[in-house]
Amino acid sequence: MTAGDDSVYDKGVSMRRRVLGDAHVERSMGSSSEFARPVQDLVTEFCWGAVWSRDGLDLRTRSLLNLVMLTALNRMHELGVHVRGAVNNGCSRDQIREALLQTAVYCGAPAALESFRVAERVLAELEADG
Repeated sequence: MTAGDDSVYDKGVSMRRRVLGDAHVERSMGSSSEFARPVQDLVTEFCWGAVWSRDGLDLRTRSLLNLVMLTALNRMHELGVHVRGAVNNGCSRDQIREALLQTAVYCGAPAALESFRVAERVLAELEADG
């Protein structure tokens, strides 16, 4: 499926905008090179359209799962993006902290410590933006 198809891709664009915000999606998709555009389309269709749009889990739960998985994978740039998404999906600061605290046990203290630093920075930015 490609951009412009009226189905899973379009659901993906809508969900991606809902969770991450229009500005982030515009930056990600707008700055994508011709070389990288296929992976942006794949992520939009598969991650956001086929998985995030399913009914089986609410968006708060999906966000918390993402924070934990991104910590386990040490993907701090994506973690920061998804902290913002978690807040957009209604996760509280305490819920984010508890999810990350659990990663200390299962993913290790260094991974959790780095995730706490990233999350705290993002949460402070969101508070400052008001």
